[in-house]
Amino acid sequence: MSNFNQQRSRYGTYSTQWDYVQDRFGEKELLPFSISDTDFMIPDGTIDVLDKAVSRGFFGYTRWNHLDYKQSISGWFQQEFDCAIDPEWCVYSPSVIYSLSVCIQLLSQKGDKIVTFTPCYDAFFNCIGGNERELVAFSLTNQAENFTIDFAALEKVFAKEKPAIFLLCNPHNPTGRVFTADELTRLISLCNQYKVAIISDEIHMDVRRPGKKHLPILAFADQIEVPVVLLSSASKTFNSPGLGGSYGIFSDEELREKFLSILKGRDGLSSIPYPALLATMDCYNNQKRWVEELNQTVDENFSALKEILDTDPRIQFAIPEATYLGWINIKELPYTMEELQVVLVKQEKVAIMKGETYGAEGKSYLRFNLGAPKEKIIDGAERLMRAIRCLDER
Repeated sequence: MSNFNQQRSRYGTYSTQWDYVQDRFGEKELLPFSISDTDFMIPDGTIDVLDKAVSRGFFGYTRWNHLDYKQSISGWFQQEFDCAIDPEWCVYSPSVIYSLSVCIQLLSQKGDKIVTFTPCYDAFFNCIGGNERELVAFSLTNQAENFTIDFAALEKVFAKEKPAIFLLCNPHNPTGRVFTADELTRLISLCNQYKVAIISDEIHMDVRRPGKKHLPILAFADQIEVPVVLLSSASKTFNSPGLGGSYGIFSDEELREKFLSILKGRDGLSSIPYPALLATMDCYNNQKRWVEELNQTVDENFSALKEILDTDPRIQFAIPEATYLGWINIKELPYTMEELQVVLVKQEKVAIMKGETYGAEGKSYLRFNLGAPKEKIIDGAERLMRAIRCLDER
């Protein structure tokens, strides 16, 4: 098991969040709470597996298309979500966004429209635009920091815009919603009615608050009458994006084979990085207890953050249902985001993402990454509060 309470330096690892924080915030050596990886080491058991592989020294071309790999994925979905997945549905991909890009190409034409809930993961904007499709942003309804879906309004958008694809992010980044069975059933019904394909990004599926159950889109496969694909990865949960690797789950054989023809034929990506293969299999086969400890740590971090933020009644913050990302409403503060960011970066030496990165709905929000030991979370939250007090005193 990893020690989730021990702070360790990530400097010198070419970390995007730490070593290259200047790229986003213009300053070096800030305390970062920015992009969504964590400051936790991968599980000790997985480190042992990788150590043995390094000692053997063989890193030639590696095959993913075997039951050891595919059953580790299907087994995790059965164990964690009570969701039956045929191992043959599982397909390796270098990243979720690569899979999203290819699926957009397979399920729509240039100029077609894609609907997604906003605010949303910022890579969605670039991926949709880069494929010459049009994003139709549908704002989640914010009721006292509880984000819901206005289905009547969503149906009007489907009827008017005639989208080719609905891009779902569940659990949702950045709001942390875990969509319910009723919400997913109603969404599927609309997609069936208007013949809208479904791409579901479920990379945040394992990090949830107590009592919150994730429902994979393929748990509703018997209800879905349109093309559907589930995209995910072990990397978000186990903090292994640097190893590479993700997967798509395609219940439709024809769509799966089209994806594979692009992966292997057009793009030449048929070989999985050996460390990614080993890490995925070990994490999904052996590291359930580690995930439980991760979630307990993140739960405690959210409680600590909320306790600090609640000392200022102008800040609106609700602990999200999932993810390790805090979505903090600072609309009632009498300062612009730019004024606050100057003090955060220049004086407090802390890097917290501007919510506008995730769409217009986030312009009065901060996105705070809680995937770190509690000591760092408290330090960052106190720096935020000092920055606010400094602006109050001016």
